[in-house]
Amino acid sequence: MRAIGPIKTLIVDDSPSVRAVLTRVLAEQDDIHVVGGARNTAEARELILAHRPDVIVLDIQMYNGDSLTFLRKLAIHYPVPVIACSEPTEAGHEAGVRAVELGAIGVVTKPRSITGRTLHRWSEDLVQTIRAAAASRPPAPPLPTTAAGQPPLFRDADLDPGRYLVLIGASTGGTEALRQILRITPPDFPPIAIVQHMPEGFTASFARHLDAQSPLKVSEAIDGELLKPGQAFIARGGRQMRIVHRHPEPQIACGETEPVNRHCPSVDVLFDSALKIVNRKLVGVLLTGMGADGARGLLRLRQAGALTIGQDQQSCVVYGMPKVAADLGAVQIQCPPADIPGTIVRALRAAGNTHHAVAAL
Repeated sequence: MRAIGPIKTLIVDDSPSVRAVLTRVLAEQDDIHVVGGARNTAEARELILAHRPDVIVLDIQMYNGDSLTFLRKLAIHYPVPVIACSEPTEAGHEAGVRAVELGAIGVVTKPRSITGRTLHRWSEDLVQTIRAAAASRPPAPPLPTTAAGQPPLFRDADLDPGRYLVLIGASTGGTEALRQILRITPPDFPPIAIVQHMPEGFTASFARHLDAQSPLKVSEAIDGELLKPGQAFIARGGRQMRIVHRHPEPQIACGETEPVNRHCPSVDVLFDSALKIVNRKLVGVLLTGMGADGARGLLRLRQAGALTIGQDQQSCVVYGMPKVAADLGAVQIQCPPADIPGTIVRALRAAGNTHHAVAAL
């Protein structure tokens, strides 16, 4: 566990100006202490030995090209939370998603401007990401899916996927949790709408990586898309995502850029929008993350008759959002990510059997 006191933060970036800006921005925070700035991974190793940082902010596109190799070695020899920092380019977004797959706790984009409002908003996001990283713990390795946890095909459970809609919210640590869920989700699963707190630009790359690993079709959400079974939609970074009913099938609405609960996209915005969908049985899932985004929305879903699931404490990188939801009474079932698809199938089948039994009386 991290020692009590300011969060000791190491900056690793080959740009002197970026190191200077980061140091200045973080020095304004009473709970964050920059222990050093390294221009390459060799210097970073020396500073790690000297200062034992709690969090590392790592430029993943340094000129020598060894940032991702360094990240792999950190996971083995010094498993400290790492925040990947990349350029606001397509290559940077791909590198950021790859860093998250290798264990980075979060990803931020370098600001296009180091002055004014842009820098202010970016620095706020970085500070919150560092705090979340410091509060995190290494994710437990996923357990092999047991026969009980392996979900059957939706239709084999006598369920019509077109009658359901699954909503998932996640933040810090959620990228790995989502990977565990979507790897084993049956291909005829109901449509899934997902909000993962992630900066603008990264969600398209993240969706492509998930699509390559999942039986479902996974894509970044597009305004006006219909929510059909066998598909999962990742909310675009920097845009709120809602579910609306302008067609016989629910569809996605994207647009607003104002943060809610400090987030854009926000889990609460997604959850609350689905309450207006009257011809689908709703399932709400809240995964690991710092803060409370999605907790009250999950409570409102449960009060409206939805099945609600929270990630359990043992498997959370940050047991924040699911804990707040559980404390509010919003969570019906708690389980690790790999058990969530099977849990949904079994719970919906049990609810359907109960309904049929009551109807036959």
